[in-house]
Amino acid sequence: MKIITPTINWLQTRACAPAYSGWLLAAISLCFFGSAINTMAGWLYVISGVSFALLTVAAILPPRSLVGLTVKRLPIQPVTAGDELRVEIEIHNSTKQPVSLLLVEDILPFVLGKPVQKAIETIFPQNYHRWVYYQPTQRRGVYRWHKVELVTGAPLGLFWCRRPRESAATAIVYPSVLPMAYCPLVDEMGQEESYTSHLRGRPQQTETSGLVRSLRPYRLGDPIRLVHWRTSARYGELRVRELEIVTSGQEIIIALDSAANWDAENFEQAVIAAASLYFYAQRQNMQVQLWTAFTGLIQGERVVQEALAATTAQEDANSPIPEDYPLIWLTQNPLSLSNLTAGSRWVLWQNSSSPLEPVVVNRDYPGILVESEQALQTQLQKSL
Repeated sequence: MKIITPTINWLQTRACAPAYSGWLLAAISLCFFGSAINTMAGWLYVISGVSFALLTVAAILPPRSLVGLTVKRLPIQPVTAGDELRVEIEIHNSTKQPVSLLLVEDILPFVLGKPVQKAIETIFPQNYHRWVYYQPTQRRGVYRWHKVELVTGAPLGLFWCRRPRESAATAIVYPSVLPMAYCPLVDEMGQEESYTSHLRGRPQQTETSGLVRSLRPYRLGDPIRLVHWRTSARYGELRVRELEIVTSGQEIIIALDSAANWDAENFEQAVIAAASLYFYAQRQNMQVQLWTAFTGLIQGERVVQEALAATTAQEDANSPIPEDYPLIWLTQNPLSLSNLTAGSRWVLWQNSSSPLEPVVVNRDYPGILVESEQALQTQLQKSL
């Protein structure tokens, strides 16, 4: 079987390969021809001749039916891990003859799934057939594949041929974003009264998103950090600063230690944490950027999602770690915590291959030591 299967695939892609019925008819035709030679019976020659002619026609027609077929792939929209990719393929028949009994096979990368097949009964002349299917996803990533195979045995099914068509595809699967209602790791950034003026060389701006325009009653969902406690105490109810979003005195960088060596599962959690923290800070009207070793500082919803979808552990370090801004440092290396900028926070994962090794963390800045037994969302929302 190890030799037969590659041989059949080689024949199908370069010429055509007999099906079981083709082998059977060929064997019967040889038997009739042998009998005709022994008996000199004319009717046996006729049967064997017709059988061989039928085999010849069955071997010629399948490759010819695929000559005029072209494949066009529509762009694949990005999705979040756990959702389904919508894949659309158009098979065009540019000939003047209909093409029948066609099998189309989209060759997916093995990490995404097995090849997907679609049987098409007929594609009419100068027309096309659109095939839409949905591929489940489980893990984030950037998936690329290049081939669609057309397979047919029409019209007799005695021989099968397979022809690849180049049709490049790129599918981007974003990491999941945890729906956090609050996150002290982000909410308490910048509460130290000294680091902004030290780094900026300009007066300290205590508001995190702009200039105070007015005070208004607290509404459900308002960030706790915007509560004006002195006024709230005077009125006996929570009052919130309403800000003019003109400039900000606080900038946060979510930094993923992607150049380091990671445990695979820990790195996937770190990517999810980076995406969740970034978009939580964005919802809180904070100036936030993402840093990875490969991309450097980036911002923007789509840019960040694509960078996190593509990032890998131990990737090339093209950009140094920012030193002028406070970081939320996501790492598996406890030794890196000693070099954090003032006002920074950290999230540390333990290496699962050596769980008993004691972890020494930087107590100068608060952070979170992730425990594998607890849900990541719960740990990101706990107090520091």
